[in-house]
This record gives sequence, C-alpha cells and structure tokens, in this order.
Amino acid sequence: MTTFDDFLKLDIRVGKVIEILPFPEARKPAYKLSIDLGPEIGTKKSSAQITHNHSPANLLNTLVLCVVNFPPRQIGPFISEVLTLGVPDASGNVMLVRPDKDVPVGGKLF
Repeated sequence: MTTFDDFLKLDIRVGKVIEILPFPEARKPAYKLSIDLGPEIGTKKSSAQITHNHSPANLLNTLVLCVVNFPPRQIGPFISEVLTLGVPDASGNVMLVRPDKDVPVGGKLF
C-alpha cells in the first residue's frame, strides 16, 4: 500500500501548454507538447496520447498538471521530460487533468 510519504515524493506542478506538435512516430496517436512550468523549472517536453479528446487549437495556452520529478523517458525518437496527467473517459481515451480556474504556472499540487 502507498503511504502519504510516498505521495509527498511526487512533484506535481501546474504548467501552461505553449506548443503542440504532431508525433507521427508514436505507436499510439500522440502530441509532442512544450509546457511552461514557471521560472523554477522552466519549459519541459512531454509526449501525450490525448489526440482523441484534445485538439491543438483547444489545448494551446491551457493549464495542465505534470509530474516533474520522474526521470526523462525515451518515447520513440522523442525524450519526454515530464508526465502530463490524465484520466480515462468512458471509452478509455485520455482526458487531461486541468485546473478549472486560472492559477499560477509552476504551482505545486498538495
């Protein structure tokens, strides 16, 4: 069983999506995201399998939640530096977890 101390080890931050690129090399449909995580962390890259529920036009400049203290992960030819958080919809497609109010970029989930 996971403990509260285990949860505290995760560094989950608010980021703003500042660039969305197609990722045709991915095994499953995905985007390459550039996410501004504030002055402390900077801009990081993430691969996200969110193409079913999120279009680039509706995603640009929106806030997302990211785990920023996992090691980078190689996804095909791309290095994903942060994990962008999502949950499955009724069909199993990813819906991003996003703040419903405007909050500061870089803010930590607690």
